[in-house]
Amino acid sequence: MSERTVLVLGASGLIGRFVTDDLRTRGFRVVGVARSLSPAQRMSALDIELPILILDTAALTRLLSEHGVDVVVNCLGVLQDGPGSNTSAVHRDFVARLLRAIGGSGRAIRLVHISIPGSAEADRTAFATTKREAERLIGASGIPHAILRPGFVVAPSAYGGSAMLRALAAFPIDLPAKDMATPFQPVAIEDITATVAWLAARDIDDASLRAVSWDLMQAEPITMAGVIKPFRHAFGTDGWPRIAMPRFLLDLGVKLGDVACYLGWTPPMRSTAIAELRRGVTGDPSAWSAATGIAPKHLAEAIGRHPASIQDKWFARLFLVKALIFASLVAFWVVSGFIALFVSYGAAAGILTAHNFPPALVDPITIGTSLMDMSIGVLIAFRRTAAIGLVAGIFASLGYMLGAAILTPDLWIEPLGALVKTGPAIVLMVVALLMLDNR
Repeated sequence: MSERTVLVLGASGLIGRFVTDDLRTRGFRVVGVARSLSPAQRMSALDIELPILILDTAALTRLLSEHGVDVVVNCLGVLQDGPGSNTSAVHRDFVARLLRAIGGSGRAIRLVHISIPGSAEADRTAFATTKREAERLIGASGIPHAILRPGFVVAPSAYGGSAMLRALAAFPIDLPAKDMATPFQPVAIEDITATVAWLAARDIDDASLRAVSWDLMQAEPITMAGVIKPFRHAFGTDGWPRIAMPRFLLDLGVKLGDVACYLGWTPPMRSTAIAELRRGVTGDPSAWSAATGIAPKHLAEAIGRHPASIQDKWFARLFLVKALIFASLVAFWVVSGFIALFVSYGAAAGILTAHNFPPALVDPITIGTSLMDMSIGVLIAFRRTAAIGLVAGIFASLGYMLGAAILTPDLWIEPLGALVKTGPAIVLMVVALLMLDNR
């Protein structure tokens, strides 16, 4: 049992969660901190929700002192600027405050910082440039540190880019040929956690580890197509014929992803993600392996040599469909309300009139239900309110069905079956509600 305490910042993320759980199994006392944790991620009393990104230097210093922290692992990061996400605030400004807190804590603390591979000369996005600015701040701080630059992370769980590659493996689709040929050196999540554990166990006075920067990745060069290939083998789809996605269609998906980002969603297909993808993931892991003795796992070992389980297949197949489901439901509610209010108002009001509704109620009911429908669509469109919108849509649909059964029962046998089709729409909203979680 190690006497050292490790503070993991960003303990709800793909790397942060795995590092937190792995270090605990190795006997470290680990404090996992995140802005929000799902119920399933609260594995210990030391899994703590804090508004970590707005904590000032004094609050960060107290956090380090109260828990007697010996090692800080910073896994915080955001891919792209948007509502609630600011790359400069997360990657640069927070790191500056964290360094001041470590320096003023009066404790000997090692900082392990998760960064990105590649050279500064190739940085083109705010994500990359702010990550590199954080590296420069850390290097100039004089604090004992290790900057880890993992390649494309392969983990048992999937999020973001790794989820997208699994989805590509499950469908007969390829990205444009030029993108599939991009260099892509992967790393197993287990190699990252083994490195963090190795560093956490080392004496902070070890001069050879006072300031290190390592690329963590498989040594052999590989392309994106080479990364996807073992996933296809696991899914049983490697023999399928494939259609290469036209570049314009990928660029359109990127633009739609950016729009979704401003609605609070975090789709993997965004302008920053594609820019970083086209840049490639390369590095030299020799210094890391020589120092730690860790031999990076090959991709086949990281993915596993067994066929994908049914939950893997379902996730991969539904990952891309999720966006289509939510977009369809938004369009369904907004367009149906718009048509009833602005295009076919007379016909919509006429249904009520034909069923002997009091004339004074016809217009208020028609206008009210149309505005309600459009409001439900808008609620579903925003990530923060999507659950509210879906629940409202389910109850509104049930209300329409019940009201029609009581007041206009003949609509149930209407030739186009408008009310009958409401049942499958309810089921689709239930499915969307069940798929809402990201982690």
